[in-house]
Amino acid sequence: MNFLRSERWAAALLLIAAVLGLLVANLSFGPALIELKNAHIDLPWLGLDLSAGHWISDGLLAIFFFIVAVELKRELVIGELNSLSKALLPAIAAVGGVVVPALIFFAFTAGTDTVDGWPIPTATDIAFALGVLAMFGTWIPTRVRVFLLALAVLDDLIAILIIAFFFTADANLASIGFAGIAIALFGAVSRMMKPRSAWILSRKPQWPIVLVLVVLGALAWYFVYQSGVHATIAGVALGLVMARRPGGRAVHALEPWSNGVILPLFAFSAAMVAVPQVQPSELDPAFWGILIGLPVGKIIGIMVAGGLGALVVRRRAGIPLTLGDLFVVGALGGIGFTVSLLMNELAFVGLPEVADEGTLAVLLGSGVAIVVSAIVVSLRSRHYKRHGGHAGVGGAFSR
Repeated sequence: MNFLRSERWAAALLLIAAVLGLLVANLSFGPALIELKNAHIDLPWLGLDLSAGHWISDGLLAIFFFIVAVELKRELVIGELNSLSKALLPAIAAVGGVVVPALIFFAFTAGTDTVDGWPIPTATDIAFALGVLAMFGTWIPTRVRVFLLALAVLDDLIAILIIAFFFTADANLASIGFAGIAIALFGAVSRMMKPRSAWILSRKPQWPIVLVLVVLGALAWYFVYQSGVHATIAGVALGLVMARRPGGRAVHALEPWSNGVILPLFAFSAAMVAVPQVQPSELDPAFWGILIGLPVGKIIGIMVAGGLGALVVRRRAGIPLTLGDLFVVGALGGIGFTVSLLMNELAFVGLPEVADEGTLAVLLGSGVAIVVSAIVVSLRSRHYKRHGGHAGVGGAFSR
């Protein structure tokens, strides 16, 4: 299972799953598979009414967001975001990488019914971006990977906030309250798994605590779903309140399942759309806003904001990051994929044809970003190799 923790394998599986999903949707049996994805698997006695596709995007994907939240907490506590001087430059660059793609999307869709899809090109797929860097950037210095990781984590935080605030229906305060109780209990119980807790020191079995955490996690997800807030936010909240060391062990256990099953399954399901038989001029403006916003907007936003931020931060922290490095990070940041696909589903839930075009735009835009970033990273890696770089895979990519 260790190979499923590899960033390279995670990126490769995600891409293969998305390509397969798009391919099968356009074969003769594609409509039957799409109908199966949209078939509802209801639990009326619990008030759950979800299609098979939504069980994946609302249910299983909460585990992915749990992992993201645990990693975010780690970076905020002991990692590359644990001080203002460390977090300032990637934060500035991350904001630029969100604002510029959104503005590009607005430029295409202003005055149309699809303008609410502006968050779609703002996301960065952290697993995919790090995977491409690992594949093609053997000689890229550690500082570039660290900066990309910090930026992508902050980008994920912005995406989480966007989902929570812009894609929430009328909130049910009672359900939010019950969810808050379950999440608080989850955080408290997780501290019983800390290495020096009384439970661990007394050598009691850990499985009862794990079982309680699973039940509390499921209850938190259920009440968040019932509240009208997108259900994946439950995973975020649980990851942020979980004790750090037990959270790290949970991520270690869940990561192979997330990389090997959950994310590929979501990519396959989300990419399962029929290619519209229309002329390019007939495509919705949202298609072009996403297609250009992802690969172009991210590069411009991250380079401009990061460059301006570096003028201030470098004087204070001495961060050795060049414009060439920022170009590498910007190109990698254009790989939207997982979170962009999720936002596309949420933004165009009432416009299925536009949602299909948006999915294609995310796949194409991310595909362009993958190709561009692979070329840019390879060239930059050769540059560092020629100039005496010595950060190989073991040094540059160890966490």
